[in-house]
Amino acid sequence: MTASSFLPAATQMIYDMGLQHLLDGITFECPTAALAEKQKVVRCVLEDKHYSSEEIDRIFSASKAQGKSLYYVDEPLLASISPDVIFTQDVCEVCQIDTHCTQQAVYKLDKQPALVSLSPNNLDDVFQCAITIGRALGEEAAAFAYVTALQQRLDAVVDHLRQHRSPLRRVMIMEWMAPVYNCGHWIPYQVAYAGGVDMLSNPAGDSIVTPWEKIFRYDPEVLVIAPCGFLTGRSLDELDLVTKVPGWENLQAVRNNEVHLADYDLFTQPSASTLTDGVEVLAHLFHPHIFPPPQHLQHKFRSIDPRAVTA
Repeated sequence: MTASSFLPAATQMIYDMGLQHLLDGITFECPTAALAEKQKVVRCVLEDKHYSSEEIDRIFSASKAQGKSLYYVDEPLLASISPDVIFTQDVCEVCQIDTHCTQQAVYKLDKQPALVSLSPNNLDDVFQCAITIGRALGEEAAAFAYVTALQQRLDAVVDHLRQHRSPLRRVMIMEWMAPVYNCGHWIPYQVAYAGGVDMLSNPAGDSIVTPWEKIFRYDPEVLVIAPCGFLTGRSLDELDLVTKVPGWENLQAVRNNEVHLADYDLFTQPSASTLTDGVEVLAHLFHPHIFPPPQHLQHKFRSIDPRAVTA
């Protein structure tokens, strides 16, 4: 059995379950451990290039309007790997190669692999994707053990919130800064587990452009900025895209010093483990008086003084 993963989330879950010996053929954006030892078959024309948030949005919007994909498959390499299974997705054609592009590369192979599309809409779906991966690899027991352990962590967060009778915080998770995108799909469910509510979000659906006027009316108590594909350092470099917007300083989250940056993979990479990490980080950011910062995740988020940034 040999599997190829055309999305980082699947690669992450395969490694989490200790099944990486069955994996070869990954994407250029997969986790570091995989990049160090697996062959990259999915590439992007923007790979190793540095564009601003606004440029990235223009490039992807133009590509989508023209019906083109910015991703491509190294077909000779894929043929040499000759996988039995390929994991792909249909959630977002901006973030990753989709099943249609995968099919175009696969039909030329002498041996036709099974295409397993992992396309979650909510948090339960993400956990089910882990089961789907385990089942496709003939390792269903490993998948159930993995999911059970993560669900226990989520349950512990909810139990702690109940014990302290913590009120819900009014929050916003920002998936992109210019233009601003709200959060969608599984992220609103992460927010709920962590003791918050994001009324600007789109549960189980796509994130969409959200005008600043709407954000100002909503006036979140807590703002978490986690642009898709960005680590906190990159977000900090471009933070003036939001801090220079007229009226920024009047937001309650800004006035009360509750603006935070977080790594994208805590939210927009739908692997069950990273999303569980994201819930634990959000629980701390929403309710710091009852949730200490997760020690093993402190490098993945930072709180900023939004007033100092705007000075």
